[in-house]
Amino acid sequence: MRCVKQEIKMPEFNKYSIFNLQFSFPCLYVFICSLLFIGITEESPAQTWHRVRWVNDGDTIVLNTGQRVRYIGINTPEIEHDDQKAQPFGYQAKSYNKMLVKSRKVRLEYDADRRDRYGRYLAYVFLEDRTFVNARLLEAGLAYYLHRKPNSKYAEILLKAQQEAMVSRKGLWRNWSEKEQIYIGNRNSKRFHVTGCKFAEKINPRNRVRFSSKWTAFYLGYAPSKKCIEKYWGDGTGN
Repeated sequence: MRCVKQEIKMPEFNKYSIFNLQFSFPCLYVFICSLLFIGITEESPAQTWHRVRWVNDGDTIVLNTGQRVRYIGINTPEIEHDDQKAQPFGYQAKSYNKMLVKSRKVRLEYDADRRDRYGRYLAYVFLEDRTFVNARLLEAGLAYYLHRKPNSKYAEILLKAQQEAMVSRKGLWRNWSEKEQIYIGNRNSKRFHVTGCKFAEKINPRNRVRFSSKWTAFYLGYAPSKKCIEKYWGDGTGN
C-alpha cells in the first residue's frame, strides 16, 4: 500500500494582520493610550473633585488649583468692592457659601458653556453628601435664579428652589415690599426691564411679556436687567 504524502498549506503570513503579534500589540498599545488620553483631557463630572481654597462671595469660589468657579444658574447680592457698595444680604450670602464649601471637597458638573467672559469656570457644585450648593443658596433666599442659555441643565430645580424661598419669605424675600409698576420681560433672554428702557423697546413683540411687579417677574424665572434696574430687591429687604 502506497502512502500518499499530503501537503498542508499554511496560512499566508500578513505582517499587517491583527494576528501578527509583532504588529498588533504595539498598535493596540498606542490605540489604548490614545483612548486614555482622550478620557483624561475631556473631564467627566465624576472626575472633577476639588477642594475649595477661598470663597470670593456668594456665587464664586477659588479651588486649590487656583481655578476660579462661578456657580451656574444663580446670582447673589454683591459685597463691597471697588466702587460697588454692598447690596442687602451680600455678606450673608458670602458667609453662607463659605459655611457650605470652605476647605471642603466639591464636585464640579459642567454644562454647554464651561467659561464666562472673565475666564471663570461655570459649574454646578456638589458636596460629597450630594448637597447641590447652587440650589441651597436659592433655598436660603440668598440668591435669585439667573437663566442663561445654553446652560440650563438644572433650570427647573433651581427655579423651584427660588420659588419655595419666596413663598417661605426667606432672605431677600423676607420683608419684601414694592410699589406696583409695569416691567417688560423678554421670553427669550428671561430678563425684565423697566418701562421706557431702550432695551425693552427693542424686544420682539412675540417675546414681550408684561409684569405688574418685580416679585411676579422673579417668581416666573425672570432676572432683572442690569442695564436699567440697579435696585432689584424689594423696598423692605434692607430693613
